[in-house]
Amino acid sequence: MEVLIIGGGIIGLSSAFYLQQAGYAVTVIDRTDMQQGCSYGNAGYICPSHFVPLATPGIVRQGLKWMLNAKSPFYIRPSLSPDMISWGWQFMKSATRAHVERSAVPLRDIALLSKRLYEEWTQTPGLDFSYDPQGMLELFNTEENAHHAEETIKEAKSLGLDARLIDKATLQNMEPDTAINALGAVYFPGDAQLYPNQLMNSLKDWLRTHGVQFRGNEEVTGFITDGNKVKGVKTKTAVYAADHIVVAAGVWSRDLARELQLKIPMVGGRGYSVTFENGPYKVRHSVILSEARVAISPMNGNKIRFGGTMEITGLNAPPRMQRVQGILESVKRYFPAYDIPLPAAEDVWYGYRPCSADGLPHIGTLERYPNVTVATGHSMLGISLGAATGKLVGELVTRAPLSMDISPFKVERFS
Repeated sequence: MEVLIIGGGIIGLSSAFYLQQAGYAVTVIDRTDMQQGCSYGNAGYICPSHFVPLATPGIVRQGLKWMLNAKSPFYIRPSLSPDMISWGWQFMKSATRAHVERSAVPLRDIALLSKRLYEEWTQTPGLDFSYDPQGMLELFNTEENAHHAEETIKEAKSLGLDARLIDKATLQNMEPDTAINALGAVYFPGDAQLYPNQLMNSLKDWLRTHGVQFRGNEEVTGFITDGNKVKGVKTKTAVYAADHIVVAAGVWSRDLARELQLKIPMVGGRGYSVTFENGPYKVRHSVILSEARVAISPMNGNKIRFGGTMEITGLNAPPRMQRVQGILESVKRYFPAYDIPLPAAEDVWYGYRPCSADGLPHIGTLERYPNVTVATGHSMLGISLGAATGKLVGELVTRAPLSMDISPFKVERFS
């Protein structure tokens, strides 16, 4: 049986990993050369602690305030695009306390499954991605966020997750390499970290060695259907036939889904990162700066990555270096000794996270076309949920028992 996977990011490659092991002939195609998408430049967090979806109470009001600041961590570019209007309406409808509470358990479950699978991957010969299970620190420096930290710990513990309030002295002992300006932190011992670039390259090498075919720079333009079956896909240069098709193309899955009469309200949430090698900036844990929404990631022993922002904008909009400047200035507010120069534009990574309207991924086999499986919409959690999503896709395609309940991720929930 031949499976065609559209999308060469972590979701597509994880799906290929499990389908190859199940005995399928797998081909992965992608609109790019599969070298620099969202699966590469992210913070590399494996984070069961992230059980709150993007759509939360107050985020719209806060987002409107941030729109006036070119360096703010969240920005929605005003647009009359039907896709943007549809997403915005569904996003506002989803930004409720009830939705957050409903989402916590499925997000926890898929993150814990993913972490367990990544730990299994560390024992797979040929896969190397600098997996580090030492946990995450979420720093705060306002009384408002100190209170929020206490609430987060209560919620985490109610879900069976380990979360601890760390005072300033303990925080400084955990991060002794430089002075820290923070009131304290929440420590999530159950979180982990990996080096995404290494993971992606290692995974591609493993898949090629095990017979998976790759076709880069192939943009899908349509599907070949016959009744309730999709027999293949058309690109600008070729036609690919397959017995089963997996749509895992990140934010570009929205338009592909539309070709299959499926509505997935989703937009690209652009994030930025800069990575320094053998530099003077050191942290020993993965760090999130709560007020600034900035991530700091030590990677692969000698690298550090600073990343952040959620910029809802067009997929062809030019990058905004003010956003990068905002990230680096935020780091200095928490780490006063770190004067980080603004790098040249060519040294800045940016990519478009596939942000679903309710902050939950879309994972499932289509009702209209049972030989098509969709896996997209992971927002900022693509790497974190990648291994689990690939496992679930493999189970869906092979019709094996599912590792968890995926009904909250129903693909057609907005159709």
